[in-house]
This record gives sequence, C-alpha cells and structure tokens, in this order.
Amino acid sequence: MTDVLIVGAGPTGLVLAADLARRGVDAVLVERADGLFPGSRGKGLQPRTQEVLYDLGVLDAVRAAGSEYPTMRIWEGEVPGQEWDMMERAEPTEQVPFPDGWLIPQARTQEVLYARLRELGGEVRFGAGLTGLTQDADGVTADLDDGSTVRARYAVAADGGRSTVRGLLDIGMTGETVDPKPMLVADVRVTDDAPVPDTHWHVWPKAPEGAVAFCPLPSPDGGRVFQLIAQYADESALPDTSPAAVAKLLALRTVLAEEHVAEVLWASDFRARAALADRFRSGRVFLAGDAAHVHSPAGGQGLNTSVQDAYNLSWKLAAVLAGAPESLLDTYEEERIPVAADILGVSTRIHRSEAPVKRGGELRQLGIGYRQSALTAETRTELAGDALRAGDRAPDGRPGGVRLFDAFRGPHWTLLAVGTGDAPLPGLESDGIRTVTVPAYEAYGTGVFLVRPDGYVGWAGDSAEGVVEYLARATSAARPHS
Repeated sequence: MTDVLIVGAGPTGLVLAADLARRGVDAVLVERADGLFPGSRGKGLQPRTQEVLYDLGVLDAVRAAGSEYPTMRIWEGEVPGQEWDMMERAEPTEQVPFPDGWLIPQARTQEVLYARLRELGGEVRFGAGLTGLTQDADGVTADLDDGSTVRARYAVAADGGRSTVRGLLDIGMTGETVDPKPMLVADVRVTDDAPVPDTHWHVWPKAPEGAVAFCPLPSPDGGRVFQLIAQYADESALPDTSPAAVAKLLALRTVLAEEHVAEVLWASDFRARAALADRFRSGRVFLAGDAAHVHSPAGGQGLNTSVQDAYNLSWKLAAVLAGAPESLLDTYEEERIPVAADILGVSTRIHRSEAPVKRGGELRQLGIGYRQSALTAETRTELAGDALRAGDRAPDGRPGGVRLFDAFRGPHWTLLAVGTGDAPLPGLESDGIRTVTVPAYEAYGTGVFLVRPDGYVGWAGDSAEGVVEYLARATSAARPHS
C-alpha cells in the first residue's frame, strides 16, 4: 500500500508530490494525459507563491524561465493609446524579497516542478486516468484506465475543475457564471515583423465582436510567443480553436494580419466561472486546486491558490503518516475553505469591473493567514494592533545575519527566538524542530515563534513556556521522515 495517491499532474499535484517526496512519503502521482499540460493558462506567480517555490528549491529555475510583467498598451483599432502598469510594482525588502508577480507560462512552471519531483525520486504515471474510487477504514482503492489498481492510505484530487474524483465522491460545488460570454485562450507564435512589440501587453477593449488581450510570453527558444485571450460579445458564439480561425480572429480584431501568425501552439475555449466545493475532504480523500475551487482568470489567483492548497496539505499528510493525530488533517479544510472563498470574491470583482483595475496588495496573497485556525495558538496578551501574531505569514529578514527564509527552508518546523537572549529549548532539535536565536527584529518584535513547515506562525509566546505542550498536541506532526 502506498501512502498517498495524487490524481492530476498539474501545478497542484506536482507541488504536492514534490513536497511529499522531500518528506520521505511514498506517493503515486497519476495523470490521464500522456504528458504535461502544454499551454500558458495560469501564467502569473504571485509573491506568496514565489516564497513557497523558494522553500521547495525551484524559484531560481522559475525566475530564469520567466520575466517581469510588461506594461499594458490599449489600442483603438490600429492606433496605440494609453500605457499603464496593471500590476502595482514594489521594491524588494528584507521582509518581502519577492514583491511582484512573475510572468511564466503554466507549462514552464510545470516543467520546473516536474524536474524537481524527479530530482527527489518521484515520477508521474502518464496515461493513467482515474475510473473508480472507493474507500474504507484503512485506505483508498483507485481503478485506473490503464487496467491497474492503486491502494493508498490517502488520496488527493488535483484533477482540475471537471474533477473526476469530486464527481465520484458526489461533492457539489456552489458557484456562479462570472461572465456568460464565451472566451478563447491560445498561445500564438508570431513572425518577426508582426507589429506588436514584445515590450507591451496589448489590449483592444473595443475590438469588433469582442475584446482582445495579447500578452508576450517568455519563450525558451527565444521566439515571439504571445498569449491571446479573446472574448465574444455574442453569448451564443461557439469559439473556433483551429489555427486558421485563431489567425482570422487576430486579423479581424487587432493590427495583425493572418500572415503574421506563424503557429498556434495551443488553444482552448471557456466561460468564466467562480465555484467552491461544498467540502474539501471526504474521509481519506481531499480536494485541492481547481478540483476544490474554480476562478475567473482575472487577477491571476487560481494557480496560486492551488499551489498553496498543496503546501498546506502536504506537511499535514506527512505528519499524520508519521504518527501525528488524525485530527490534524481536519485543519486543511478549516484553513483553506475561507481563503478560497475570499479569493474567489476578489477574482470575480476584478473580472466584472468595467474600468481597468490596477492589481495590488490583495492579489499578492501575502496577507493570507490562519489566526482563527484550531492549529493556531497565540499566548501573548499585550500586543500592538499591527504586531505579528500566531496564524500570520512568517516574514523573511536577516536579523543578526541569519536569513530567516533559509532557516525555515525544508520539511521541518522552526522554533525562532527573537530578542530573548537565550536559545529556545535546544533539545527539540532531536525531534526534528530546528531552533534559531536572533536579536530583536522589527518584523517580529521580541518573543518566541514556532513556524510551521508551510511558513506560517503556529504558536507564539513571550518565552518558550508552553511550546512543548503545543507540540505534543499538534506536532508529533512536526517530525518529518527525513
């Protein structure tokens, strides 16, 4: 029997599989398709997601394969007009080293994650779609369309918005159509003489038959590749995703001619929806990513929320498999459903806005936290209103020359003493808890902070008194396999 079955090798499944592999958990990742998803769909990585990828050891590769977001340019027919930054830009700080979104096609993100998974000894079973799923008191049995059966202690549905697993579990989704107008998305390679500079994200909001956005993408071969998003004004329209039809659409609605389209690399149609699964857990099976929540593409939140689902769940699964209380797994649904619900509201509001919306702090996902979680313990009684609290993201920094993100990096918990002068319970090192002592630091003030493996403060106190009791309750969980 394997430990965890993961269904779906998109960003959610790959992050989950890689983090479990890093923790020594035996996981099987199956994917219905014969290879990784080939398109650019989720093309933006928010700052919090970049922090997750830093911890996983892949951010350098992701940064090398991507770029900053280009400046927007609005067109009136063939006349270029206003230019503006859709994303608020910020300078890196000690607390927030990756302050801006990063542009990288989803396919490239997945390639980087897949390479990391293989480095860690994992693999993907391609061409193995799920056809049946049953569970009992001891585990889950999955039937695959390659004729095989997988038996696992737990299973995770990371198989997208049309999740087969969710359907087999009969878990409903509550949601709405964000916009009834159909849309087309495609990755288009253009010729060198195409009259759209790579320096801008081009938008034709008043194009005939519907608005068009044309965003330059980082390309591994140096070619000129753009992501096309086209809306149809006619709600009954049926988008044609054939290469010839995509070229004709661009010629009708933009400054490009058909001959400027050298190749259509990938194309798909969709209608913008927002929906949230009624539950994220059914017994030994969990929903993550688009299987649990479906977003409008506006604001670039779907892939990012999905990656953080995986990071929230992975360490908890590993901990329970290592002997932590089963109740730890209840906190996955408790923590992630409110986050997903809030972010769905943000994406929907941006999509429906008639005026251009400048995307700022709420999209960076740095303010997400779990102060109300059953897993959170704040023991201090006198705190300023803006003080770091248990449940918050643990900021980066270099107090006393110690890079905090490097101290947190890995599958362990970190007990951080800030400005207390003494090492906090050094004996915990033998239990897989890294202990770190630094001088007082503005982002933390003074105190002792137990940082979870996913980078959030689980427990906080004026001293280390009480942390052992917290660990006994919540973290035999804290002890990774390796």
